[in-house]
Amino acid sequence: MFPAFHWSTEMTAPPRRLIEAVARQCAATPHPALEALRSRLSERYGGNLQAVLYYGSCLRGGNPFDGLVDLYVIVDDYRAAYPGRWMALLNALLPPNVFYMEQKLPEGVLRAKYAVFSRNDLEKGCVRWFHSYVWARLAQPTGLLYARDEAAADGIHACLAQAVMTFSARVLPRLPSTFPAAELWERGLGLTYRAELRAEKGRRGKEIYQHYKHCFDNLAAIALAELPGVRLDRTAGETVFTHPPPDRMADIGNRLAWRLRIIQGKCLSLARLLKAFFTFEGGLDYLIWKLERHSGTSIEVPPRVRRYPLIFIWGLMWRLYRQGVFR
Repeated sequence: MFPAFHWSTEMTAPPRRLIEAVARQCAATPHPALEALRSRLSERYGGNLQAVLYYGSCLRGGNPFDGLVDLYVIVDDYRAAYPGRWMALLNALLPPNVFYMEQKLPEGVLRAKYAVFSRNDLEKGCVRWFHSYVWARLAQPTGLLYARDEAAADGIHACLAQAVMTFSARVLPRLPSTFPAAELWERGLGLTYRAELRAEKGRRGKEIYQHYKHCFDNLAAIALAELPGVRLDRTAGETVFTHPPPDRMADIGNRLAWRLRIIQGKCLSLARLLKAFFTFEGGLDYLIWKLERHSGTSIEVPPRVRRYPLIFIWGLMWRLYRQGVFR
C-alpha cells in the first residue's frame, strides 16, 4: 500500500527468546481504568477485534488520566470494521485510521487516541515497511490490553519482536563499530523522530531509554546477537557491541535510505494529519494542535476555514508550509 514502499532486503526473523521477552513485557498488568476503553472498543468492533495495544507517554507515566492514551486497535478486516466502504478504503490506502475517544469515570476523564490496523498491515509494518512509523513505535515497550485468544496474543508478540529486529537492523549501520545498547536506542529513536512531524526534543530518546533501561538492554542483547557480524562484549560491567563498519557503497546507501525516510515521513505525516481531519471528530482542532505541537508556533485558524473547511483548508496548509511549519 501507499505508505509502505516495501523494503526488499530480507529481514532477520526474531528468535524465540526475543518473542518470549516481549511476551513477558506485555504481561504487565494495565491500569484498571483502561478496561473501560477496552470495553468500548470491544462493543464497537465486536468479533472483528483481534487485539488492543497501548504504548507511549501514558504507559511510561503509569497514569492514563494524565494526557492522551495511545492505543493500537488490531482488526481482522477493514471492511468489517466500518459500516461504510469509504472509511475502510481510507484505512487500506493509508493505514492507520486514527480516532479519538473519551470515557468519563469517577476518577476523571480518560482521553484516548486509537489507530486502527488490520493484522496483515501490522505484520507488514513491522518487517516490510521502509518507513519507521510502525516498527520504531512497537520496538519500544508496549502493553497488551486485550487479545481475542491465545493465537492472537502469540501473533502480536511475534510482531513486536519483529519490530525490535527491524529497528536494530535498520539503525545498526548508523552506529560506530563499538557501541553500548544505549546508543542503539537513543540514536535510533532520534533518527525515527526526525522522520515524522513530532515535537520531541533532542534528549527525548535518552529519556525513554533511561526509563526502560533494563528492558532495552535485554532486547538489544538478544536482537543484535542475531545480526551478521555483531559481537557482544562485557567490559568493566558494561555490555558493548562491536560490528564491522559497512563498506563505502553500503554506507552511502544507508545514509540515503534514512534521508529518504525523513522526506517520506514528513509527507506521510502530513497526509495522515489531513486524513484525520476527515476521520476525527474535531479533526480540524486536532490537526492544528498537532502542527502547533510540532512547530512550536501558534496557528490562527481563519473563521472561513472553520465554516467551510473542505474549501479553505488547502490555502491554510499552503500558508503554513511557506512559514516553515512542516520543516
